[in-house]
Amino acid sequence: CVSVCRLPANHTTTQPNQTEPTVVDFTPPFKRVSMMAELERLLEVKFPSDLASAETTAMLLDCLRKREIECPPPHTNARLIDRLVSALIEPDCQNPTFICDQPEIMSPLAKYHRSEAGLTERFELFVCGKELCNAYTELNNPHVQRERFEQQAAAKAAGDDEACLIDEVFCTSLEYGLPPTSGWGLGIDRLTMFLTN
Repeated sequence: CVSVCRLPANHTTTQPNQTEPTVVDFTPPFKRVSMMAELERLLEVKFPSDLASAETTAMLLDCLRKREIECPPPHTNARLIDRLVSALIEPDCQNPTFICDQPEIMSPLAKYHRSEAGLTERFELFVCGKELCNAYTELNNPHVQRERFEQQAAAKAAGDDEACLIDEVFCTSLEYGLPPTSGWGLGIDRLTMFLTN
């Protein structure tokens, strides 16, 4: 037996540091925003195709400086993009919004996008400016996965404590094969706190 829970179209919640309740419209379909396209629109810039380049770093730092947005070191491109997204896109995600197509440099385990170079098949669901869900198509190419882990290890060596190290066991396992796979994570603790105020 399967039970289905359906939220009312207009669920009311009160978030921390907020005195008035917020009405959230859960009427489907939820809004979808392509991360880099939305950043380009909001910042009125066009990023280079190589999001890991020094040119992109300079551009990102300039965007942060012009908008007086702080980003503590290390200034990896993944951290700079994440800081811009958290300051400019996430706060506008009051109603359920999917932020899609994250860059490869931010998504070491996600499969590369089928039609957008440098991006991945990934989305995050945001409600009231908070992430509730993270999902992606799993990267199943062992050679690309090793390259991504190497990039992450370099970022970790530069001081990025959120970057990961090379996982040799995982890379070896991928060499044996991984069928097309996807994964998603929903923080049940966040969802419960959100729904119960």
